[in-house]
Amino acid sequence: MGYLQFDKSKLINLEYSLDKEFVRSNRAGSYSSTTIVGCNTRKYHGMLVCPCTKTGDKHVLLSTLDVTVIQHNQEFNLGIHKYQGDLYVPRGHKYVRNFEAEAVGVTTYRVGGVVLTKEYLLVEKEEQILIRYTLTEATSPTALKFKPFLAFRNMHALSKANMFANTKYQEAKNGIVSKLYEELPPLYMQFNKKVDFISCPDWYYDIEYMQEQKRGYDFKEDLFVPGYFECTIAKGESIIFSGSTREVEKPETLPEKYEKGKAKRIPRDSFKSCLVNSAEQFLVFTDDRTEIVAGYPWFGTWGRDTFISLPGITLTTGKIKTAKAVIDTMVRRMKGGLFPNMGDNDNPAFNSVDAPLWFFWSLQEYEKYDKKTDIWETYKGPINEILNSYRDGTIFNIRMIENSLIWAGEKGKSLTWMDAVNDKGPVTPRMGMDVEINALWYNAVCACLEWAKKAKDTKFVNSWKNLPEKIAASFIETFWDEKLGYLADYVDGDFKDFSVRPNQVIAAAMPFTPITKDMKKSILDKLARYLVTPKGLRTLSPKDENYNPYYEGDQNARDAAYHQGTVWPWLLEHYVKAYLDIYKLNGLSYVKTLYHGFEDDMLVHGIGSISEIYDGDPPHTPRGSISQAWSVAAVLRIGEMIEKMESQNQ
Repeated sequence: MGYLQFDKSKLINLEYSLDKEFVRSNRAGSYSSTTIVGCNTRKYHGMLVCPCTKTGDKHVLLSTLDVTVIQHNQEFNLGIHKYQGDLYVPRGHKYVRNFEAEAVGVTTYRVGGVVLTKEYLLVEKEEQILIRYTLTEATSPTALKFKPFLAFRNMHALSKANMFANTKYQEAKNGIVSKLYEELPPLYMQFNKKVDFISCPDWYYDIEYMQEQKRGYDFKEDLFVPGYFECTIAKGESIIFSGSTREVEKPETLPEKYEKGKAKRIPRDSFKSCLVNSAEQFLVFTDDRTEIVAGYPWFGTWGRDTFISLPGITLTTGKIKTAKAVIDTMVRRMKGGLFPNMGDNDNPAFNSVDAPLWFFWSLQEYEKYDKKTDIWETYKGPINEILNSYRDGTIFNIRMIENSLIWAGEKGKSLTWMDAVNDKGPVTPRMGMDVEINALWYNAVCACLEWAKKAKDTKFVNSWKNLPEKIAASFIETFWDEKLGYLADYVDGDFKDFSVRPNQVIAAAMPFTPITKDMKKSILDKLARYLVTPKGLRTLSPKDENYNPYYEGDQNARDAAYHQGTVWPWLLEHYVKAYLDIYKLNGLSYVKTLYHGFEDDMLVHGIGSISEIYDGDPPHTPRGSISQAWSVAAVLRIGEMIEKMESQNQ
């Protein structure tokens, strides 16, 4: 039995199987995603979702492809779509006998004496999905019918039947090509053998996406079906469907292309291999850019997430050159000492006070793996630009104040990672001096002085050498409370917020920290008592009157919980780092328990990956995106810490 596998008893239970999703990316911006029974439950699901250069953002071209088995003039449709009133038509899931996802996603169907397997493969760095159907058992002549459901819309939107769609098609070798709208790329639908195409254009109305309904969004969509393909298939024969934005000149070579692509896949046959495989999915290589997607299916590239996840996604997996390429890509996008937090290349948003400070931490981690690159010589330009911008002041009132700490904020804006905003403004307003920002600021200045000293850059050293002592003294005076035994979350003037939040763990985990060992231990004790869970750290203590444990409901309801109790796995990396610094080998057993506690998640939400967030209260249900870069990165880093400590004590 495979590592990532589901059998009939679970698959036919839609309440169970529709919560299980998988995603594959092509390392160039495209992805394919659906549930393990092939029923799309999100507007973000689709067999081929790819970027469109003319309009920006990703677009769902091919929503799904229904296959029907024909024997003795009887048809058995293996597809499944949800309509109003919990009506599922057709009910193809009842024919599913097995789903596994080790090298590629493989679904096995049984219809009477017919056994058909369906395998998905998204071609690397191409906008092409290959689906291989193999008839492994059959006692009578068998034919297959393929019905493509087309969306041709932005992944954040929904398709509606209209008079403007070009419902005509053109023939292509062993298939057809459709292009519903001029501004979007064409979709070539071809097979490796000759098939018959029967044109019967029609709209399928009001297909529902239950996850969007739960999230308070529009959830009904109309999909266009141009007709269907039909062909015979013999026992033991495989037929490959290709959906691509480019025509396949020699479709008869698709079987060879499929085998080559499958051979390159990392087998997901263990917990660690799943994490490494998932890490690969976030890397995107386009033109001269190398980027890390923050999460699937709806996130793009975020500056903050990029630097926080970079060590786990690239360095832990041995991709040293890729790590540098990601850093260099981000440096080229820097403006005025800030990195774009979100938005595309043409319209970036620079509303992150912490992304530039995480840049320094990522350089520190990168330096541990690459002994050849001189950090100072390579990056002293952007380093000076960032430090000077923070010291002298930049947009959003980001500036160093008289006590040498960083103050940041603007009314109605959220500049830290706790950035949820509703119609009333920031849900967790933190305007002022934030604890993790100033911990990162201290670490950045100390790291840069160390690099500059090695490079004998006396001008920089003389300019900044007196600052660490001032920052450290002000940090303790501003944030530490001896009686409470932990750090304030943020301070603005005379107001100090001592809500028990996880941001102080960053101060405990940084390579350079202004706090003492005793302070660090006291902080860890407080976090362990109120915030640490098997899936990460809560964003607020359950004892707080504002604690909100369940991330569900519409946008406002979810935003109210996002940083008010919701658990985030990415924080666990820094908790473990600080914990092992204190307890060393004596803490290893506990850390291993935390690490292996995520193994069950491989079969829970995003198959083979780690979710973005979890509910604050047990059973800590996974929520948010099904696969999040900094979540996967954190677990990989914890695994690496365990391996290093074990190897050092052999």
